Amino acid sequence: MTVGTQMHQTLASLESAMANLKTFSLEAEDKTAKKMFAEYSQQLDSICQGVKARCNYIEQQEPQYKVFDNAIQQGIQQEEQQNKMNETKLE
Repeated sequence: MTVGTQMHQTLASLESAMANLKTFSLEAEDKTAKKMFAEYSQQLDSICQGVKARCNYIEQQEPQYKVFDNAIQQGIQQEEQQNKMNETKLE
């Protein structure tokens, strides 16, 4: 697993945790719990911004770590291969 992939997975996990905390904040009836979850969510948002900045920096320095661009390219290539196989079967 590349550094870029690990960074993006970490970011996705942080964003998921942040979303959960926001949900807890909205659903909690206890005002103290609401405030606590909202504060934790804001802290994670700040952390997410830092990790995103680091991901962007890494991708600028090392283009091979552009995880999403590479995944899209792979998906396009796989789709093209599948289309060629389907065309061959129809002939």
